[in-house]
Order: sequence, then structure tokens, then C-alpha cells
Amino acid sequence: MSNILQLVLVLLFDSYKPFFIAMRCLYILGAWMLLKKSGLPAFWSLVPWVREYQLGRSAGREPEGRSFCVTSMLITVLQLANICFRWNRDSRTLSAFVPLILVFLFSVMLMHFVFNIRVFAGFVQIYGVSRAWLILCIFDELRFLPMLIWGLSRKYQPAWKVENLKEEMERLAARGSAGILDEGLTVNLKDRHVKEFFHKKYLLKDIHMAIPQGHMVLLLGGSGAGKTTFLNAVNGYEKADAKVSLNGKDMYSDYKKMQYEVGFVPQQELVRGKDTVEKTLLDTARLRLSKDIPKEARRKRVEEVMEIFGLTPLKDSLVEKLSGGQKKRLSISMEILSNPSLFILDEPDSGLDGVMARELFLELRRIADTGKIVIVITHTPDRVIDLFDDVIVLAKDSSRTGRLAFYGSVADAREFFGRQTMEQIVKSINQKEEGGDGLADEYVLKYAEVQNG
Repeated sequence: MSNILQLVLVLLFDSYKPFFIAMRCLYILGAWMLLKKSGLPAFWSLVPWVREYQLGRSAGREPEGRSFCVTSMLITVLQLANICFRWNRDSRTLSAFVPLILVFLFSVMLMHFVFNIRVFAGFVQIYGVSRAWLILCIFDELRFLPMLIWGLSRKYQPAWKVENLKEEMERLAARGSAGILDEGLTVNLKDRHVKEFFHKKYLLKDIHMAIPQGHMVLLLGGSGAGKTTFLNAVNGYEKADAKVSLNGKDMYSDYKKMQYEVGFVPQQELVRGKDTVEKTLLDTARLRLSKDIPKEARRKRVEEVMEIFGLTPLKDSLVEKLSGGQKKRLSISMEILSNPSLFILDEPDSGLDGVMARELFLELRRIADTGKIVIVITHTPDRVIDLFDDVIVLAKDSSRTGRLAFYGSVADAREFFGRQTMEQIVKSINQKEEGGDGLADEYVLKYAEVQNG
């Protein structure tokens, strides 16, 4: 068999030996059947490497599918390199690279093995079969057996289909937009997506809500549900296919002006440790307040904010000498200088003990009571839940898209989910592999039905 033919066979089947080619053909047939059952285009099973990604999607393990695809590609490339080396076995230069290639190949094959198990563990869950099936999936020579059995037998049906689920979500997505509030925040987000691995990857989809002024809102959701992406879309930092209005004004069309209407406090403090508290606030005032405001008026505003947040006694202290709670109050003070209408905070209580966190949230409650909208992400919501008016719950559906599972009062959230604590609500929507109950799709659809009447 010529080297050229070997290269072609490795490219198509990851091998040039007849036995392994036969096993690979059966694997491709199994992939065809599984993709078809999952509602995905079966022809992807014929495309080297891409089929591994599509298998990950149909198994509900898209992130693992991406890695499965990449490691499959690397293994093929290394196998091609090995053939080229044997083709030029007299080259000393190539000989020097052989040990390195072998070590790299072993490492990639180990990673490929791990992602293979994770993808097929998804199939075990979706088809509701025993985990003992994974024993067959460990071996390349036997992996086609469960694929063919699940794919060909009518006895085995997936718990959900990728495309059917998408259609159901689209059908039940909240029809119409939330009415734009003259005084408040209105979010009508169609989607936020990125281009990734041969298709659009939707990060968020179909999120509609209207938040009145004076409300303090808790933003809940498991890891990867899109909380930070949602906040970035709301404040215009990462624009989505959406219409976001604050007090009747479009956030996107006049972003440069409207950005001063939003105060955003990230998880990490963005302050210089060698500056004093007062200098930090004065510098911020020069940036955030209008240049038409006199110097003395800016200083007076800084003094007012320091007094509100108890920073006056610390005005000459270096930022690096402040405690964690004091740094959080300084970060909030920097954002409130411009008197924004919307205040967004990403884990402001991170690193704080219960007492300090409570004091911080009491300050946020007082800010909301002045007519501001305050939206907060926190991983310890139950210790301060009594201070919130509303709850937004984002959940990853089976296609790993962030969707709105609930928006409403705290009391209504408890009734809707049948849980008494916010941590229990998050657990109910988290995927089973993340230690949750795996009920995200159920609640997303339930909330959509409620909204649609």
C-alpha cells in the first residue's frame, strides 16, 4: 500500500489497517444513527472530527464534545506525522523529533480517553441505561457496539432531542416584548451568541423583563448560566441582539451618554493601592462627572459620598491598608458618585464575613430605597434574601443556552420552584453532572407557559 494511500486512509478513518478501518466504519454508522435519533443532521457523522463534536451535542455534553473533537484531530495529525517520518526514515532531523512526538501523542490520547468517557456518560444518562455500558465505550474496538445498539433499537430513545427541544423552547418563549417603562429598566433580549465550532453558540436567549425603580433584585443561576453575560448585555458592555431601555432611554443607541447612568462594581476591586481614599474618589469624580461641574462642587460631592459610606475617617488612608469591607464600600462609592439610575454589583460580598456582608447589603438596600435599581449577584443569597424585592433566575437548558427560568418576587419564586431557599432553587436548575437536580428545561418551559398565559 502506498504512503499516499496510507495518508488518505488515516485522514478518513484514523487508521490504514483493514481491521481498524472496519471498526471505524461501524463507529461512523453508529454515530449516524445516534445523531439522527437526537434530531441532528446525520451527515455530520461522515465528517472527520466534526462528528465527535456533534456526538457531544447529542449527548448533552457540548463543551466535552469540543475537546473530543480537538483531541481527535490532534491524534490524526500525529498519526500522519508518524507516517511521514517512516516515509523519510533516513532523515536525522525527523528522528530527533520522534520521542517528543510519542510523548505528545500519549498525552493527547489520554485526554481523548477522558473526554470520550464524559461524552458517552452523557449518552448513558440520556438513554437511561446502566453505567456498565461505559465499559464498552472505553475501548476503541468496542465503542461501536453500544452506538449501534442504541441507534438501531427502538427500545432505546433519547430523553430529549436537540432540535425538538430548540423548537419547543422557541414555541414557548415569551411572545412579545416587555413594555418599556418610563421609570425603570426594560430588557428585551432576543439572543446573545458567538460563532463557535461550525455553528452559532447561543449564550443567552429570549429574556424579557421590566424592573421598576426602587427595586433591589437578586440575580441567580448556576455556573455557566450566563449571569455575567446578561449583566454585560444590560449595561451595554457586550451588546446583544436586544433592546435595553433605562427610564425610557435606549442604552445601546446612545451608549456614551447612558453609560454614566449605570454604576457597575465588578468582583475585583479596580483601584490603585498606593492612592488614598480621598484621591481615589477625586480622580473618579473627574472622570465620571461632567467637566462643566466646578472643582469645589466635585469635592463636595466626594465628601457627601464618603459620609454616606462611612469613609470620611479613612479619607487619608491608603487603599491597600483598607479591610475587605472598606474596599467594597470604596468601590461602591466610586460608582455612585455620578448618581446612576442603575446599580449592578457582581459578588460584592466576596471575601466578607456574615456581619460585614450584611452591613454592605443594608447600604445597597438604602441605595435602592432612594429610587435606584440595584441588581446583585451573590453566592450566599439566603443570608440577605429579606433585603431583596425580586429574583431573576437564569438556567442553562439542555443545549447549554442561558434562559430565563423566573422573574418575580421572592415569595413567588419560592412558590414557583417549590423551594424555600435560594440555594435550593439553584440546585434544582443545575445539571445533574454539576450536583443539581437537572430540572432547568422543566422550569424554563413552565415559566414560558405562565408568561404566555
